[in-house]
Amino acid sequence: MKKSFVLFLLFLNTIIVHSQGYLTKTDINYYSDEICKKDPYIKSKCKLDIYYPENSQGSTTIIWLHGGGLTSGQTEIPEALKNNKFIIVGVDYRLSPKVKAPAYIDDTAAAVAWVFSHISDYGGDPSKIFIAGHSAGGYLGLMVTLDKMYLSKYNIDANKIAGIIPLSGQAITHFTIRKENGIEERQPIIDKYAPLYFCRPDAPPILLITGDRDMELLGRYEENAYLARMFSLVGHRDVTLFELQGFDHNMVGPALPLLIKFVQRISKISN
Repeated sequence: MKKSFVLFLLFLNTIIVHSQGYLTKTDINYYSDEICKKDPYIKSKCKLDIYYPENSQGSTTIIWLHGGGLTSGQTEIPEALKNNKFIIVGVDYRLSPKVKAPAYIDDTAAAVAWVFSHISDYGGDPSKIFIAGHSAGGYLGLMVTLDKMYLSKYNIDANKIAGIIPLSGQAITHFTIRKENGIEERQPIIDKYAPLYFCRPDAPPILLITGDRDMELLGRYEENAYLARMFSLVGHRDVTLFELQGFDHNMVGPALPLLIKFVQRISKISN
């Protein structure tokens, strides 16, 4: 077995880890140097890590957005997604209450735009970029995919995203955004910060996964069921909803095999 080793590339201010045919490059700022210099919080927080196969070409990329209610969490790359020939990009973003909406949505769009611009440098195919994430991460992925405004700032058509896989993502306006505006968590709102507001037939393929409706956070299964129904009603042809019975909101483990099969189907990767 090849031993892992670490190379410190000071001129890039990153770390590359080499292990068993894969490389991991960490702490990459996805905003420009000019923006980072003006905002220390962006410079310290708005970074991404890339896990990618050596010597690959045309690889599928999964952008992974961590959860934490938009108030906590940090960059992560789920172990179960590794060693599947995918490029995995773990993204960090600014958090409430230091910032308010739409800052963290803007960060997500900036990270996605960075991936579209640079993933070919790591052997990725820009036509095979998927967005996934748990809870708040799932919400952010839905927002930048469904509200095309966010990526249009970077001259990217959100429909170029190959697929979206939110795990227990919020479909109504996120509870933290409601809190920022003095609205309590049991008051549902559907406005410009709600994925449900942007259902459209031409959106990329969607896989919705939640935990058991009786064990999930407030109405999370029902929100996703309504989202799936509305997509069906507007004529979207590739939306699937899974309810993982017996699992609560922390259902990432059993959800990831479903995510992998979805990505393989859409990107036509053989098992």
